[in-house]
Amino acid sequence: MTRSPDLRPHPVPSGRFARARRMGGLATGLAGGVALGGAQALLRGQRPRLADLVMTPANITRLADRLSEMRGAAMKLGQLLSMEAGDLLPPELETILSRLRAQAHVMPPQQLKHVLQDAYGPDFRKLFRSFDTTPLAAASIGQVHRATTPDGQTLAVKLQYPGVRDAIDSDLDNVAALIRWSGLWPAELDLKPLMAEARTQLHEEADYAREGAALARFGALLAGDDRFVVPRLDETRTRPAALAMSFERSEPIETLASAPPAIRDRAVSALLELCLRELFDFRLMQTDPNFANYRWRPDTGQIVLLDFGATREISAPVAEAYRRLLRAGLDHDQPGVLAALEGIGFIKPGLSDTHRRTILDMSEMGFTLLRGPEPFDFRGNDFAERLRKRGMEIGGERELWHLPPPETLFLQRKIGGLYLLATRLGATVDVAALVRRFA
Repeated sequence: MTRSPDLRPHPVPSGRFARARRMGGLATGLAGGVALGGAQALLRGQRPRLADLVMTPANITRLADRLSEMRGAAMKLGQLLSMEAGDLLPPELETILSRLRAQAHVMPPQQLKHVLQDAYGPDFRKLFRSFDTTPLAAASIGQVHRATTPDGQTLAVKLQYPGVRDAIDSDLDNVAALIRWSGLWPAELDLKPLMAEARTQLHEEADYAREGAALARFGALLAGDDRFVVPRLDETRTRPAALAMSFERSEPIETLASAPPAIRDRAVSALLELCLRELFDFRLMQTDPNFANYRWRPDTGQIVLLDFGATREISAPVAEAYRRLLRAGLDHDQPGVLAALEGIGFIKPGLSDTHRRTILDMSEMGFTLLRGPEPFDFRGNDFAERLRKRGMEIGGERELWHLPPPETLFLQRKIGGLYLLATRLGATVDVAALVRRFA
């Protein structure tokens, strides 16, 4: 969920046809701009590419703003494409997608009232002593409000945007057609697997009964671990389009950056260990690494875990393949590393020896850190920059362009997100010792 002091009211278009009209109007506007720009360029004796005509600064702003206003599948697909293929995308498309990650529109009060009535009925006020109409957070599927029950319990209530769930499939089809038409999506990358995964993920995240069940499962799994707090599900006030849970007072996880080093280190170590437990012990992972999904309680030193809509089961074969990868890397077993990476689907089979060496070089950068005898200083290390530069080199080798299976993508997204968080907090953690416990 996105937390922002500047949450801008803007009604969510509800209904499949209303959303299709918005997308159609956007495409018509872009096409008109392309035609005009193309005619002007031809008069100047130029032969511009379609992508250059589509992605003018004005069109970039128009496209990002419209997708953000629609929220739902349109916004979520943009976020997913940015996270999973950002390094391979042209800068114009990445600009649009990065703007989507930062946008924060919310429902105006009148639409919020209709959503509450649809969720709870005309007497919804009887369920709450108070309901704060200013949301605590907003995201692509819904927004979260603070409320109080008649007996004085404080809740966080996530309300789904109207029409978003029913329009998922048509939204995705319309946005994918627009992306293909623009010519900005690299032809070497197959968009279909990401589209299929976005479809699955969105239907799951819009299923609040599923998210409530995942919330309860994580609460049970972590009941004996006092390092974490998981909100309690309020079943009596949970509906298909409304998810109610206990409100857990806390602060943004980023406030830990100013805490003493020992406190920062313990918190990040706990999150990294939790990720490993999710993969190898629970085989159940909350795969969204958004910083806002972690909160901090300075008085108790506990981490509050939020937003379980992106929770995924991890299959036994995938978990075991990652275990084989860790073991091979720690044992300097390069053939084993390549075999594990192929088994996971992280690299495609049949690569040339040159490209296999390239992949091994990148893998070795990571495993060197995992074998090191010293705790890893996330802030004082250039590992991410070196890995990014090597990745940019690989980005120029089109034989290596490959999108792994969705299950692998989500795992990599979670791991990458935790690395960024640990860097932001400036933690120092004995990562090698943590990993060896699970290898």
